[in-house]
Amino acid sequence: MTYCVAMRLSSGMIFVSDTRTNAGVDHISSFRKLHVFQQDDERTLVLQSAGNLATTQSVLSLLRRDCGSAEKANLMSCSNMYDVALLVGDMLRDVLKRDGEEFSGTLLLGGQIKGEEPRLFQIYPQGNFIEASVDTPYFQIGESKYGKPIIDRVLRYDTPLDQAMQCALISMDSTLASNISVGLPLDVMFYHSDTFSDGEQYHITEQHPYYSQIRQLWSKGLLSVFSQLPPLQL
Repeated sequence: MTYCVAMRLSSGMIFVSDTRTNAGVDHISSFRKLHVFQQDDERTLVLQSAGNLATTQSVLSLLRRDCGSAEKANLMSCSNMYDVALLVGDMLRDVLKRDGEEFSGTLLLGGQIKGEEPRLFQIYPQGNFIEASVDTPYFQIGESKYGKPIIDRVLRYDTPLDQAMQCALISMDSTLASNISVGLPLDVMFYHSDTFSDGEQYHITEQHPYYSQIRQLWSKGLLSVFSQLPPLQL
C-alpha cells in the first residue's frame, strides 16, 4: 500500500510520500514514489504514485524516455500544467489498457511552469483528473483515511510551508500508526513558488531526529488533551 500527500499553498507546495510496497506480509520492500522532473528557470514537475508498482513504474519510465523526443509532446515541451496533466493521464490510461483492467494506478502531479502559478492535479486510472483549489488545497492517494482528519483541521491555503510540512508529517505518522502497509523511509519536498528548482528534498528514516521529536510530542499531546476532557455526563 502507499500514502502520498501533496499540498498547493499560497507560498509554494509540499510533497510527502512513504516508500513501502508489499505483496503480503512476507514480501515487503521499499521503492521511491516521489519523482522530480526539472528544467532550470523554466519548470519543476513532481509526480507521486500509488497503486500497482509495475503500472506506475512503466508510466514513469515512458515519461522519462519521451523527455528527449523532438517529435512527441513530453513533460519538457508542454506549455502549461494542464497539458502536462493531459499527457500524464493519457500515458496512465494507455499503460493500464495494455496491461489489463485488473491493475490500477493513481498519480499526483504538482509543480510550476514559467508564466503560471503552481498547480496540483490528481490523476485517475481512467486518465481524467481534478485540480486543487484555494478551498481544497491538498490531495491524498493511497491509504488516505488515517491522515486526513489532521489535515482538514489544520491546513488552509495561506498556511506557511513549514507548518504545512509539520501537518503532512503528522498525517503520515497517523497513517503509519494505523496501517503496517505504509512505512518509512519518507521522501519529502518543499517547493517555493517561482524558484523553478528541484526544491528542498529530504529522505526521512526512523532515526531522523526532528521526525522522531514531533512524533513523540504529538503522541504525548494527544494523551494529555484526552486526559483533560471533562467527566462523562450523558
